[in-house]
Amino acid sequence: MAQLFIHRPVLAWVVSIFIVLAGLLALPNIPIAQYPQVAPPQISISTSYIGAAPTEIYESVAQPIEEQLNSVQNLIYYRSTADSSGALGITATFNPGTDIAKAQVDVQNAVSRVESLLPQSVVDQGVIVEEASAGFLMIVALTSADGSMDPTGLGDYINRNVVGELSRIDGIGRAQVFASERSMRIWIDPDKMTGLNLSSSDVVAAIRAQNAQVSAGRVGADPNPISQQLTATVLLKGQLNTVEEFNNIVLRANPDGSTVRLSDVATVEVGSENYAFNSHLNNQPAAMVGLQLSTTGNALAASKAVEAKMEELSRFFPAGVQFSIPYDTTPFVAASIEKVVHTLGEAMLLVFIVMFIFLQNIRYTLIPTIVVPIALCGTIAVMLVAGFSVNVLTMFAMVLAIGILVDDAIVVIENVERIMAEEGLSPLAATQKAMTQISGAIVGITMVLAAVFIPMAFFPGATGIIYRQFALTMVVSILFSAFLALSLTPALCATFLKPISAHHERKGFFGWFNRNFDRATERYSHGVQRAIRRRGIMMVLYVLLVVAMGYGFIKLPTGFLPNEDQGFVISDVQTPQPRVRTAPTRCCIRSPTCMRPCPRSPIP
Repeated sequence: MAQLFIHRPVLAWVVSIFIVLAGLLALPNIPIAQYPQVAPPQISISTSYIGAAPTEIYESVAQPIEEQLNSVQNLIYYRSTADSSGALGITATFNPGTDIAKAQVDVQNAVSRVESLLPQSVVDQGVIVEEASAGFLMIVALTSADGSMDPTGLGDYINRNVVGELSRIDGIGRAQVFASERSMRIWIDPDKMTGLNLSSSDVVAAIRAQNAQVSAGRVGADPNPISQQLTATVLLKGQLNTVEEFNNIVLRANPDGSTVRLSDVATVEVGSENYAFNSHLNNQPAAMVGLQLSTTGNALAASKAVEAKMEELSRFFPAGVQFSIPYDTTPFVAASIEKVVHTLGEAMLLVFIVMFIFLQNIRYTLIPTIVVPIALCGTIAVMLVAGFSVNVLTMFAMVLAIGILVDDAIVVIENVERIMAEEGLSPLAATQKAMTQISGAIVGITMVLAAVFIPMAFFPGATGIIYRQFALTMVVSILFSAFLALSLTPALCATFLKPISAHHERKGFFGWFNRNFDRATERYSHGVQRAIRRRGIMMVLYVLLVVAMGYGFIKLPTGFLPNEDQGFVISDVQTPQPRVRTAPTRCCIRSPTCMRPCPRSPIP
């Protein structure tokens, strides 16, 4: 293959240009994140059973859904939580690598099979099945600077005008609102209900009957007389909108002609739909929405798109309302990627300097400098096809691969330079002869290095997910380096290098460097020879080093991922559970055949 590209350097350039174009086109589309998706995919199921206790919610809603979830493929486990406000959340966790879209469809089908067994109020509220995320990408908050809007007004505005716009942004997987919309609240007085012999079901039935959208039909619709020339749709106002209209709902008509209205037994007002939580920002009431990144989303691009969308929407905010982003994880991600990119540039600069000092020719140095970016572009293109992301681990793999990428090119250049210096051949003839000598060595080096990193891609569990992208990025970079060492590098050597005379000696700085380097190499050789003569002592030192390494490996603290300061402090405060004390067992009167233990009386 090398001989083909030596005689056709234009072909080598064309292939390299295609690799560069593929990398440049893939770079804007590849996801950017701090780490790979470590956590297994999750699907969340949420609904509400207002007015029910947590135990009742589990027995009538959660348990039937859980029984159907057991038949979903690739499901590892599920977790259900219910609170006193009637909210229910079920998180289903799947095996790593499961197609999240297919899993969501399977869960949706499982929920559909059990809907007929759920309480009617739960069916009316709806059961939401959506992709879950481990944490929030960012939190957007609305506040009223002048206090003209209360928390309920802010919540109603953010639900109606902001959440939908943010949910449609590319890369946003879920928008969770921490604010309630306005709602018609009916506060029933139990004493009045008892005095009028009414129950809460009577109130609910009356509201449903008198607050409903009714299809009244059409006047003059077919079949109609031939003389009928017009048809008209009958509009009937069935839904109530104001507090006064709800107050006038008739709960019961008495035989004496009197009526019992809703205002007689309840207080009606426009309030918040849910009073279970409050949001504050800098000690001011706020309405917040937490945004979670989708599995294929680009964190940086999504964050910028959210900021741009909020800037666009802010022009239409009511007077005194302003937005802010109090929590955003992308600056840390951007800083991490930026530091790695700087390290990548520094590594390439150091490699260039070292190569120039040792190769001592700018032409020899430029060839590896051209080859390395091409190999990295090819790696980025493969990363996009493989579904990888630009993260700390893949960037670290590229930084580490730079030193390996230049090795293949240096091996080719040094051998070509040696043949030209010793035999006085032209660059083309020297390159042809050099590639016949080292082509097998380049393939062998590549296979050995790939064999070192490939096993890391098959680690099971979360460890395998973390290191799979690192290992495969290394392997792909090494393979591109070997391909370029057999194609572009020999083509550049044959056309770019200049002939040199046999037994050419350097002068000046490079001559001084070569002489000192040769003396250092000679002293190192003598040191190795002395160490070989003292094999016993060397083996003892080797064993001590191995023991020290093992001791340090055991004593060093372990962790899943290093803890890094992201500039946020998140606290979770939980109150203790109430305790119920019981009195000792008391004697009770019972029959001689009774086998039940005496009851334990609770002590408040």
